[in-house]
Amino acid sequence: MESKRWCFQGNQDLQKASAITIGGVLAMLRGNLNKDDPRPLIPLGHGDPSCFPSFRTSAAAVDAIVTALQSHEYNSYAPIVGVLPARRAIADHLNRELPYKLSPDDVYLTVGCRQAIEISLAALNRPGANILLPRPGFPTYEAYAASKNLEVRHFDLLPDNDWEVDLDGIEALADENTVAMVIINPGNPCGNVFSYDHLKKVADTARKLGILVIADEVYDHLTFGSTPFVPMGVFGSIVPVLTLGAISKRWLVPGWRLGWIVTTDPNGILNQTGVVKSITSILNISQYPATFIQGAVPRIIENTKEDFFTKIIGMLREAADICCNTIDEIPCISCPKKPEGGMFVVVKLNLTMMEGINDDVDFCMKLANEENVLVLPGAAVGMKNYVRITFACELSSLEDGLTRIKAFCKRHTKINQ
Repeated sequence: MESKRWCFQGNQDLQKASAITIGGVLAMLRGNLNKDDPRPLIPLGHGDPSCFPSFRTSAAAVDAIVTALQSHEYNSYAPIVGVLPARRAIADHLNRELPYKLSPDDVYLTVGCRQAIEISLAALNRPGANILLPRPGFPTYEAYAASKNLEVRHFDLLPDNDWEVDLDGIEALADENTVAMVIINPGNPCGNVFSYDHLKKVADTARKLGILVIADEVYDHLTFGSTPFVPMGVFGSIVPVLTLGAISKRWLVPGWRLGWIVTTDPNGILNQTGVVKSITSILNISQYPATFIQGAVPRIIENTKEDFFTKIIGMLREAADICCNTIDEIPCISCPKKPEGGMFVVVKLNLTMMEGINDDVDFCMKLANEENVLVLPGAAVGMKNYVRITFACELSSLEDGLTRIKAFCKRHTKINQ
């Protein structure tokens, strides 16, 4: 057949962007598993506990889905911003902790929190714009920014100061092209929970710089330490806030893909600057959550009893204690700060004490191969020579995984240590 030159090819930028996602890194680690290892795989690298029997969603949430389906009221296309009862329920749910009232018009439903991230970045993007992201952080932000040619600048979270935001670093990074900063609270990957006073300082800094705050609160209220969760929207009168959330984590249903963007902005700045119009314009050409899932939201929120959340938080607290106590027994790794929220802990590697381990990626690759355990290398979240461990799983699996990590570290500890 005659050779033909084709005028199309795959988008290399998108391939590069997808490679820095957590899913991409975990796929690489899975490729290094030893297929001959008879032991079960212990997945401590991903934030989805719903596959474990102890982390099942509430019966009320399941009943809400069944009711929505059987009603036959949610079989059609939904409005681009989401069905009104769901938006009203989310607004009322968030209003419990805010000093002003959200309306349903402030709520935009998305396909999980990931789409909320994508839409938020797209709505703010313009030629030459840059955005400030936390380091360590959630790499989906970097991936979406890369796919849209939005410049990323990283500010540090300070491990010696409870992983607080380096506010001086924020001011040094920002310029006239900076559009926003992102905070993740409770923290992923650090498990930190920002205090009211620190969030107030974040709001004051953002206002001084003339930028908005994107508050990723997908782990809201999954806290089990001494610091209570405070929504960034409390400070919406100081600085406009895009609050990102979902039912994914708190209700343990990431596969249901129901998230939201909420404009917590009582001064109407986001309307004046055209950000709200940009969000609705993007939604107009985007997919939206399944209508029956949207229809179930009011009953999911209203009918899930507090004891469901109390049980989940109790399990997370116990798992975090087990995780940190075991890490303390392993000389070549350490936990800078015990987590107070979320589902993760970041662990620092002391490579000077280890034999045959080059860096965090090498650690995770060899751990996968030798022990059939997956943990996430810190490089994936912007923290080289750390690893992120998920403790939201069955306690028996967590203990088994930690025992294998302990054996792996002992095997790779230098003899003279």
